[in-house]
Amino acid sequence: MNPTSTRGTAPSARALREPADRRLARAVQRVTATALGPYQTAIVRIGFAGAWLLFLLREFPHRRELYGPEGPWSWDMGQQLIANNHSFTVLMWSDSPVWFEVVYAVAMLSSVGLLIGWRTRTMSVLFMLGVLSLQNRSIFMGDGGDNVIHLMAIYLVLTRCGQVWSLDARRAARAGSRGDAIGVALWTALGFGVVAATLLGDRSGETWFLWFLWLLWLAQGLWWLVCRYAPGEPRVLLDVLANLAHNAALFVIMAEVCLIYATAGWYKIQGSRWQDGTALYYPLKLDYFTPWPFFSDILANSGVVVLLLTYGTVVVQVAFPFTLFNRRVKNVLLVAMMLEHAGIAVLLGLPFFSLAMIAADAVFLPTVFLVWLGARVRLGRDRLLPGRRGPVPDDRPATEAPAPRTLVG
Repeated sequence: MNPTSTRGTAPSARALREPADRRLARAVQRVTATALGPYQTAIVRIGFAGAWLLFLLREFPHRRELYGPEGPWSWDMGQQLIANNHSFTVLMWSDSPVWFEVVYAVAMLSSVGLLIGWRTRTMSVLFMLGVLSLQNRSIFMGDGGDNVIHLMAIYLVLTRCGQVWSLDARRAARAGSRGDAIGVALWTALGFGVVAATLLGDRSGETWFLWFLWLLWLAQGLWWLVCRYAPGEPRVLLDVLANLAHNAALFVIMAEVCLIYATAGWYKIQGSRWQDGTALYYPLKLDYFTPWPFFSDILANSGVVVLLLTYGTVVVQVAFPFTLFNRRVKNVLLVAMMLEHAGIAVLLGLPFFSLAMIAADAVFLPTVFLVWLGARVRLGRDRLLPGRRGPVPDDRPATEAPAPRTLVG
């Protein structure tokens, strides 16, 4: 027998003989002691913040018609709808055009802050409030991409998505950074906002959402107090709770993506146009979905290509949730889905829907690839801005050792 092969199989044999309670204890320790998928949550944060920011910038000239006082969905109609569905939107607090402009500006600024990872905890809450306020003000203006942003904005609040690739991570890595006057000022300002939402409770959505906002605000204040005055066991306890919330939210994001593709794929199977392989032909012939008529006609006139793309879309969407435990197959289908959404953005003229879906897909990107991508981006930045060249930072979270491979990488 080859001694090398014996040494290679010994650890796996010992792992098989390891008691179940010890394996369970190790799994519990990892879930509580580590915020899993730091690179994945960071790329999801960047993707959704960037997609929403680009949408707001693109629609800036038409913002008042879409969500503001000049839209066909008037403030009185919106008030009647909110009274029935109890959705949260601060735009129902006042019908003043100035108030609308303030909310729209805050939505854009919070997107920028979340994108660069500045005060990520606060920016994630403001980002969520901006998304909910604008989308719930005129719910008939959205599409599937808006629904995904709507959900992910809520989930990102519960994640520790600023561990890497953020200004927060850079600030935390600097030695001797003790004062946090900006954080205290932001927390105080948000406190006034939560009080206002409570006083206007009849216009602020469901009661549970107000309790959720109070919980977030109090938790952030408690975190600051513990980090400053009790950095021992109380800080460890808060870290455990934060890791649990992060890992649960990460699992929900992954499950949400799988659910989106599974339901989309199985509903497509039931459609006759998807069954006969012609479903892709029809949107390519609609003027509304043909920003490039020349390319759309070339694709639509090839029956074989239309057939393959139609069936391929169904196969990829139905199969993807079942490939998560096979890393190679999962990565192949992940690339196929991202290319599919890139094609939708170009051929059907739905860039923001595609950006939202690609950002959601990014939660399954391998960690090795994301680390490589971060290094390439940093190298490109140093070449474009040689004056900013400095020591290469360690993007790995300070509290986390190199993590073994998981479903997210």
